[in-house]
Amino acid sequence: MKRWPLVVLGIVILSLGVWGISRLTASRSTKEQRTRPKPLVVTEKVKLGEISSTIELTGSVEATRIARLASPAEGPVSNCCVREGDLVKEGQNLLSIGRKKATEALLQSAKQDLKTEKDELARIEQLVDSGAIPRDQLDLARAKHKRAVAQLEKMQESSDDYEVVTPWDGVISKVMVADGNYVVPRTVMVEIFDPGSLVIRTAVPEAQSQDLRLGMDVTVTLDAYNGKTFNGKISRIYPELDRRMRTRIVEVEIPDPVKLAPGMFARLNLNLKTMTDTVVVPSEAVIVTPKGLRVAYVIQEGKAVQRKIKTGLENKKQIQVVEGLKVGDALVVAGNEKLKDGLEIRLPQADKAKSDSAGSSQKGEAAK
Repeated sequence: MKRWPLVVLGIVILSLGVWGISRLTASRSTKEQRTRPKPLVVTEKVKLGEISSTIELTGSVEATRIARLASPAEGPVSNCCVREGDLVKEGQNLLSIGRKKATEALLQSAKQDLKTEKDELARIEQLVDSGAIPRDQLDLARAKHKRAVAQLEKMQESSDDYEVVTPWDGVISKVMVADGNYVVPRTVMVEIFDPGSLVIRTAVPEAQSQDLRLGMDVTVTLDAYNGKTFNGKISRIYPELDRRMRTRIVEVEIPDPVKLAPGMFARLNLNLKTMTDTVVVPSEAVIVTPKGLRVAYVIQEGKAVQRKIKTGLENKKQIQVVEGLKVGDALVVAGNEKLKDGLEIRLPQADKAKSDSAGSSQKGEAAK
């Protein structure tokens, strides 16, 4: 029973020790906070402005009018007189497909069939006139003779060489055959394109595809022209999205005269939407919290005040704020990385004023 007073005394001493340590720690923390320099921030007044939502894309120059001329028949290629880059006119002969040698034997066979049917018709006519056979045999012989005549005429028409001609004015882009090559029907031999049909084709992601409209302005930069910028407009919007890439194809035309070639690489800057007379702040002023909230800091009575904001359009340099800020607020645009709500701050202007004041005092003492 005599041990209880000692136990109680030990507990009291231990409690006092813990309390003393906590007070000392708190005192040191408070002292450190008082001696720690206030964070330096840069502010600017919130004001109304204009902001555009843009998207950067890449594309290539493509021809929308292309003709791939194929062989209409089987045979050897001859008289191929064009090469890549040649300008051709509508109706111009490009090459021939030889048919005479391939059809010569068939033509001789058709001529022999016609002679046979002609002799047979003459024999049937004599037999009918003599009453040896009925007259309906004569009608059958005449029909066979007419078929033989038609077959010969058809063979004579197809025995001539086929001439491959251009359907319209254009430029030869590919020649896939040469004289002596033997081709079968529907073999593509020459490809031409219309230089007046060149456009820039690009793919727009699905998220921005519904903001597209015909005539929308596009800034185009072509590597072939050393980064020179051209003004273009959307001339065609494809009705469906690519189901594999989830993109929508658009075509852009450049109204200014510029020499293009299929395959040129293009960089495009597409202005999707523009807002005017709205609150616009620098991108650096907006902070995204670990929970995904967007906040900004304004200065009130020398302290940083956190504001939850709602944003709208964005680009690389600016963000539209639709809720949370008002015109005239002193917005922190630099030095906000470690700010907390209610933390005292200092401004470059105040530091400069103190420095100027100290300099004036030193000059005054020196004068005395």
